[in-house]
Amino acid sequence: MRVPVEMPRLGYDTEVGKIGSWKAKVGDAVTAGQPIGELETEKATVEFEAPTAGTLVEIVTAAGSEAAVGAVIAYIDDGK
Repeated sequence: MRVPVEMPRLGYDTEVGKIGSWKAKVGDAVTAGQPIGELETEKATVEFEAPTAGTLVEIVTAAGSEAAVGAVIAYIDDGK
């Protein structure tokens, strides 16, 4: 089953986030909690993690692009 990876909230008043880079690429096996990318803010770069184990099957939001908090930025197939 395809599990969505959503743009996390970086701060209380954050509405949009920017993908700095992807550490995983399509086709990579990932584990739950594994850092799969980095978010950029004005002050820091923060890793975000895979919500489940499986295979990264689609990246919706490319590195350097912005997405609203809660928007789907990627999909992981958990094999179920």
